[in-house]
Amino acid sequence: MAGLAIDGSNPDVSLLYDINGLAKSAPGWFDRGVEFVGEYGIMLALVLLTLWCWWSVRRRGAAEDSVAAVAGLLWAPLAAGVALLVNIPIREFVGRDRPFVDHRGLDVLAAGKTDFSFVSDHATLAMALGAGIFVAHRGFGLAAIGLALVEGFSRVYMGVHYPTDVIGGFALGTAVVLLLAPLAMALLTPLVSAVCRSGRVGLLVRSRAAREADRAEAAAAAEAAEAPGTRTLGIPEPRPDDNNLAA
Repeated sequence: MAGLAIDGSNPDVSLLYDINGLAKSAPGWFDRGVEFVGEYGIMLALVLLTLWCWWSVRRRGAAEDSVAAVAGLLWAPLAAGVALLVNIPIREFVGRDRPFVDHRGLDVLAAGKTDFSFVSDHATLAMALGAGIFVAHRGFGLAAIGLALVEGFSRVYMGVHYPTDVIGGFALGTAVVLLLAPLAMALLTPLVSAVCRSGRVGLLVRSRAAREADRAEAAAAAEAAEAPGTRTLGIPEPRPDDNNLAA
């Protein structure tokens, strides 16, 4: 398995050199920026995007929408954790060394990587979070998936992963999220719904203003349902001609 990407004629290796070669002609400050983004920046951005999405979904739409969205946001980091656990035996089984071990001339921006290369943990984690956020909210999810793609590109640019390491991470993260989403949502939605109905803890699912709007809407609907209506009994109104005839 480790020899999958050793041959220089392999498109995987060629693409690695093409992308990593960009670092040779880039200024040092740019390379340092990519290193920070690839190691920590994208992950921090995904966390902030998740919090932004949570803040938004608890303030808009119906209560059911907030419950479903918050349940999806809870599933996103859980799915990322599951994907990383699944990746542990995969990396040991494949046993592919890092690109700089088998290929010379790479500009390695992140030193000290001694573990196996396939599948990329960073790509797996980023795409699992992106796909999980997409389950909760389409708009925020597309932004998160875009960040995951940037993460994957940066890992190859830094010379610490082959392109197929990144693609494998994307596939693994997405598969875990989507395949287990029905079960996860079936378990998380009732839990989040119960939290939403509670007191102050319910603010984690539904904002105070949104809850007041929900109560006002429910009160208006109840009042409209209880308002007495005018019913006709089927008895015709007397006509003037009828009264004259009776007289």
